[in-house]
Amino acid sequence: MGSSIELKGHLRRGVFLERPNRFLALVQVDADAVPCFVPNPGRMYELLSPGVEVLLHDVGVQEQRKTRWDLIGVHHGAAVVSIDTRVPNRLVRVALQNGDLPELTGYREIQPEYRYRHSRLDFLLTRDEARCLVEVKSCTLVDDGVARFPDAPTVRGRRHLADLMAAKRAGIRACVVFVVQRGDAQRFTPNDATDPAFGALLRQASREGVEVYVYLAPLNGHTITLNGRIEVLLPVLSVSR
Repeated sequence: MGSSIELKGHLRRGVFLERPNRFLALVQVDADAVPCFVPNPGRMYELLSPGVEVLLHDVGVQEQRKTRWDLIGVHHGAAVVSIDTRVPNRLVRVALQNGDLPELTGYREIQPEYRYRHSRLDFLLTRDEARCLVEVKSCTLVDDGVARFPDAPTVRGRRHLADLMAAKRAGIRACVVFVVQRGDAQRFTPNDATDPAFGALLRQASREGVEVYVYLAPLNGHTITLNGRIEVLLPVLSVSR
């Protein structure tokens, strides 16, 4: 354990003003309200409230972009929560290359963006005849020490779980890795209040042999580090009569 990635380029602070849509925020930088790309489709109600301090990444002026800044972090208490959903995939890939995920060592080849059935899953790991499909999910919601996913209904996430189950039934090892982009969680559970269908599928997937792992990845300065695995709780849901 200990693989990390560096946030390169110019970072600066701003003050969150509003979020006109899922991928756009207005942030006060000095005296100006500047548009920023939000690389996270989740709701993040508990993080993005007017007046909160945020962390921006200057990506420069690019012809294909309408915004110069990415909103990549939110100050929350004494820490900064990374909200960029692109980060966990990069971080897990580095950890796989370094052999820092003990559950997923021993594979010789790492193939990203592998098409299986209806999904493009994050990684196919291979060693001789052995194959393992890995899907990585970003989690930013933590409530009283419990990380919860998702924070908005996710049709795509349900499809990924269905295809991982299909892979397992076909004799292919299948794993889903949740990366909690903060350091204040001790346990993980599906967010049944927000997406009960996802929670039900995750429980079914686990029963059918899809492996579920959850790791913390706190942001410290310019560095995000994979920093330990936490407990997964999949309690049986009560059925209302």
